[in-house]
Amino acid sequence: MKRTTDPVVQVRGLTAGFDDEIILKDINLDVFSGEILVILGSSGCGKSTLLKNLVGLQHPLSGSVSINGLEITEDNGQNLQNVLRQCGILFQGGALFGSMTLAENIALPLREYSALPEENIDFLVKMKLNMVQLSGYENHLPGALSSGMQKRAGLARAMALNPKILFCDEPSAGLDPITSAEMDRLLLDINHNFGTTMVIVSHELSSIFNISHRVIMLDKNIKGIVAEGNPFQLRDKSLNSYVQKFFTRRPDVIP
Repeated sequence: MKRTTDPVVQVRGLTAGFDDEIILKDINLDVFSGEILVILGSSGCGKSTLLKNLVGLQHPLSGSVSINGLEITEDNGQNLQNVLRQCGILFQGGALFGSMTLAENIALPLREYSALPEENIDFLVKMKLNMVQLSGYENHLPGALSSGMQKRAGLARAMALNPKILFCDEPSAGLDPITSAEMDRLLLDINHNFGTTMVIVSHELSSIFNISHRVIMLDKNIKGIVAEGNPFQLRDKSLNSYVQKFFTRRPDVIP
């Protein structure tokens, strides 16, 4: 997918945390249309906190987050709901409803946010399951599936409304190397075929090198971004010892 220079997500002066604990301080970030941006860093550096602020699940202590020009940190009404409908979210565990079949899970956002007739919803559900290589599993409950299949089903639900932006929290966590590589390929195919912009939290080096166009690295000591750029260039050319240790898997920064 050809990326553009138009930012679809803009973060300005974001400070985030809980009560008196500041986890991230003065974050400035642009995410560009069509790119895959990976947020990485060691445990406790604020990767998931940043992602929650980007999707409106947590409000920053200060600063702003804008998606497609709308500042979501100031708008809690219908405008916020409208812009978030343009976004899909793949949570770390898939976050599927255990009492609902895969078809029901994927149909849920379609029934909630569209006026499509049931036959069209059924068609789209099958199309989304085929996209993640789960054709024929419409009537299966999530508990009957492997963790990798659950994550793919979660991805299908996240893509149900054809979002322009997809946010993913550790999509490869807990997967074996082959299943992890399959997930990487699915994300790359979606980016290429649909032009979906992606913001992905990960500490899996193989996935980071496989899928990212650009990365930002968070450092819990400075509570901010310590490095940004192409992961291969950061690995080979960065003079920052923390960045070097992360990409060479030295013990003191392994998550």
